Amino acid sequence: MKTKEIREMSSENLEKELNELKSELFKLKFSLATGGLDNPMKMKMVKKDIAKIKTILREREISSK
Repeated sequence: MKTKEIREMSSENLEKELNELKSELFKLKFSLATGGLDNPMKMKMVKKDIAKIKTILREREISSK
């Protein structure tokens, strides 16, 4: 997910996307533990997306104060 796309989303949509990514990361970790993970780089991409969303949400929180 591109940073530009994330910035265009509303805060509510970002919260939903964040929850979806967290659940996806959980499933990927579970698959890794059971040996069924096909693409280990997928975990890295999901972690980066989570970090991007958290950063933008925090920026919005700071700018609204």
